[in-house]
Formats: sequence, structure tokens, C-alpha cells
Amino acid sequence: MLEARLVQGGMLKKVVDAVKDLVTEANIDVSSSGFQLQAMDTSHVSLIAMHLRSDAFEHFRCDRAMSMGMSLANLAKVLKCAGNDDIVTLKANDDGDTVTFMFESPKEDRVSDFELKLMDIDSEHLGIPDTDYCATVTMPSGEYARICKDLSSIGDTVVISATKDGVKFTTSGDVGTANVTVRQNTTADKKEDQTIIDLKEPVALTFALRYLTSFAKATPLATHVTLSMTRELPVMVEYAIQDMGFLRFYLAPKIEDEDMEGEDEAP
Repeated sequence: MLEARLVQGGMLKKVVDAVKDLVTEANIDVSSSGFQLQAMDTSHVSLIAMHLRSDAFEHFRCDRAMSMGMSLANLAKVLKCAGNDDIVTLKANDDGDTVTFMFESPKEDRVSDFELKLMDIDSEHLGIPDTDYCATVTMPSGEYARICKDLSSIGDTVVISATKDGVKFTTSGDVGTANVTVRQNTTADKKEDQTIIDLKEPVALTFALRYLTSFAKATPLATHVTLSMTRELPVMVEYAIQDMGFLRFYLAPKIEDEDMEGEDEAP
């Protein structure tokens, strides 16, 4: 039996909206530690990992570990029926083929419930190794989203270079070239405006902009985004979810010799 009551129900909507265009269907694994999702995007280029801790829920009961296969598009349709301030409760039987969502308004003057059919989805968990990153950049999530959007109008790929002077985003295309440099700023009055760069050694990697732009759909989840990079390994783009867990995206860098061949290799 699964029962999970989340007071900040709007947060669940934001998580699903952030990933539903990358992943169409996925298994959501539930255990005593909370909810976890790990899935490749439909083109097998990027990897998504999400964890919502059980202690973030007002009430959490999971008698035994279970895996719920869902269409994320259908899940988004159900969650769209919830108000942004609604309390969301999930219920599912251990061997059931549906999960029930109950939405309660804060004043408890409106209650609605929806039953979502579960799917059988074959998926394998990829081991994500702990990595000692060369550079970790924590910057305002809105700034990251704006940079990705602006550069997408110029080129298809972006070189992200982290040095002691800051982090530089560079792209070029038929229109011309564009460079955006973000420098460390730890003295901003508001914490959400600060940029922190933890650099062990300089690193520069090339990525497909359309994936980085898609990751930015998670901007409503957090004031900051963290980009962790090291040579020849996927970048990790992480959004911390308000003391509840995290949403992470992994994207393999483009290798110069393979640029002519099209897509990146999956991480």
C-alpha cells in the first residue's frame, strides 16, 4: 500500500512539466526513502534523475517497494487539474494497475480525485558514478534559462568554458557568434542573485543547445541551478527542490570529430 500526502502539490506539477517533453513514459520507483525516477530521453542522448525524499511529505506510507509505470503526458494532464496551492495525495495498492490522485484546496472546500492507469515499462537503471568534477558553477536559474534561450537563436551548439575569470557560453551560426560571460558574484544583496564558481581546473566542453534549453524548463523549481563539469564526461545540471530532493539532467559533451555525424553519444 502506498499513501503519500504532499502539502506543496504545485511542486509535483513543476517537476512533471520539467521532464515530460524529454521523457514520454517512465517508471517511478517508490520505497521508504521516497520517489525516484531515472530515464533516458526519447533520443537516448540525455539522462534524467529525480528524487523526492519521503520526509518531505506530510504523510508517507510505503509498505513495500514498488514501481509505477506512467505516461508522463497523461500524468501532466491529471496534475493540471490541481490548483497550484492544492494538497496532493497519492494512493496505490501494491498489485494494483492504477494510482489515485486526490487534490484538496487549502480551505478544504473542494476535493477531487483522479485515477491514472499504470503501464508496464521495461527500463534498466544506469549506474551514475560519483564524479569528482573539475568545475562546479552555481548560478541563478533564470539567468541560465535566458542564456540558453538567447544563444539558441544564434547557433545549435554551445561551448561552456569555466576558468578563474568566470564561466563563458559561446556559440556560432549563420547569424554570427555570441559570447556570454558570467563572473563569480558572492556579494549580491539577494542570495538568489549570487553566482558561485568552484574551480579545481579550467574545463571547456561543447553541448547541444536544444537539450540545455530543455533542461531550463525546470527553472520554476529552484532559484539556482548548478552545472558540474569535468573533461570528457557528461555535464550534470542540477535543480535542488526546496528541501525535498533534486532533479538532475546529464548530457554528454559533443566530440569535435563526431559533430559532422549528428547526435551525441548517450552518457
